[in-house]
Amino acid sequence: MKVKILLLLLALVLVIPGITACGPEPDREVLTQISTIDAILNGVYDGVISIGELTQYGDFGIGTFEALDGEMVVLDGEVYQIKADGGVYSVDSKTMTPFASVTFFDTDSQIPLYGENGNITYSQCQELINQALPTENIFYAIKITGVFSYMKVRSVPAQQKPYPPLVEVTKNQPVFEYTEIAGTIVGFYCPSYVDGVNVPGYHLHFLSAGEMFGGHVLDFIVKTGDVFIDFTSAFTMILPGPNSDFYKLDLTPDLSGELEEAEE
Repeated sequence: MKVKILLLLLALVLVIPGITACGPEPDREVLTQISTIDAILNGVYDGVISIGELTQYGDFGIGTFEALDGEMVVLDGEVYQIKADGGVYSVDSKTMTPFASVTFFDTDSQIPLYGENGNITYSQCQELINQALPTENIFYAIKITGVFSYMKVRSVPAQQKPYPPLVEVTKNQPVFEYTEIAGTIVGFYCPSYVDGVNVPGYHLHFLSAGEMFGGHVLDFIVKTGDVFIDFTSAFTMILPGPNSDFYKLDLTPDLSGELEEAEE
């Protein structure tokens, strides 16, 4: 009798929606963000969570690493670090991140990219995506795969304490330009109301085919490719802990001008 009762209880547990023997299924329609963009603009570069923890919240995304040590790309569950030399490096699960945005990517819309002359600029690509979005008021994960006749990216070197603000770091950022390069752009479109929390509009990073080169996207021309869009209607944040410099920040100033300068 005890054996039958145990088997019955086990069967009930396994059929409860959203529950498996390993725990709850992750919500795939959530953008999870670590810290805020204004914290990064203010030079708060200490790690908040580990890469191992970050990947529990998504298999797709972008960010940076502790001490602002390069650009992050998360693609198909793998985390890549693009350092100041433009090269791509593997990442230990214990490495920390001070800022990142991730989600579980599922394609909701696809746009082919084939220009009349075989080339589509960054601004033209944004216009095509904008036309495909049902609203400007939710989040979208954006993946662009293809061959790029031109790609301009940047990365940033690791900083030393006391950390300078981001706008000072990017004044001396290494910039890399490539031609006829295949790869994947990874990033997000965020609505305008997240100003100060994340980057309003498009924030994209690039990873070349073969994981050789990459960085924060400054400009590109795509020869042929596809845009994949994941509609993401939920948002959650993980903020730095009480021992962080984040607790001492004055986050009332409008830093949108500094953000625009740092992004460009």
